[in-house]
Amino acid sequence: MLRDDIKIALNEAMKAGQARRVSTLRLINAAILARETSGAERITLSDADILDVMGKMVKQREESLGIYEKAGRAELAAQEREEIEIITAYLPKKMSDVDAAHAISALIKEIEAETLKDMGRAMAALKQRFGGRMDFAKAGALVKKLLGG
Repeated sequence: MLRDDIKIALNEAMKAGQARRVSTLRLINAAILARETSGAERITLSDADILDVMGKMVKQREESLGIYEKAGRAELAAQEREEIEIITAYLPKKMSDVDAAHAISALIKEIEAETLKDMGRAMAALKQRFGGRMDFAKAGALVKKLLGG
């Protein structure tokens, strides 16, 4: 399980004295815990949910990286790049836009989605099957287009 891989990596990083890696892995664990305890009941996240959390962390750091670069803050930008690199090491390889389009088309046919009313069901199925490997902002736009939106 992905959670176990992260815990093992955290222990190894602490033993090796890798401060940036330790802090980033702790941030990942904190984000996972925050998501698990955000509702009325504590839940246990699946690997797909953990990948979603980590994907959001990468997007946040990419936004910060752009801000730091525009402001000329090279040291903070370098820190963000390091964190992005550490987090993305645990994410599966992203699908190309062409592969994603084929997967979306096949899934829409498979679940027999026909109208925009089926968009939520299609997006849920995509996230379940391709969590962490697909850009869901682009996927949502394509699903909407294919369903006549």
